[in-house]
Amino acid sequence: MKLITAVIKPFKLDDVREALSELGVSGVTVTEVKGFGRQKGHTELYRGAEYVVDFLPKAKIEVAVTDERTDIAVAAISKAASTGKIGDGKIFVTALEQVIRIRTGETGDEAL
Repeated sequence: MKLITAVIKPFKLDDVREALSELGVSGVTVTEVKGFGRQKGHTELYRGAEYVVDFLPKAKIEVAVTDERTDIAVAAISKAASTGKIGDGKIFVTALEQVIRIRTGETGDEAL
């Protein structure tokens, strides 16, 4: 089992959710986050004063999938989240040792 964590532009969230739904991925956790990478933020003008926006708004998506579905889920997220411009985000894939469904006590792939 793998945990796929993707940090993407917020306006691409619906596209990614739809792409994962088409694959049959049923559980997704979304968090509103702020951060920066190579983009390094930008400057804005507010009431005549210029200020630096260091942390840009992003959406963090977490999805647990079986090993067999990892590659197709990563490809779907990457395609749906891509704009071709700087700041599209990152995808991290980490191994999951164990998953437990609290309600039923199911473990492993059955808990997904």
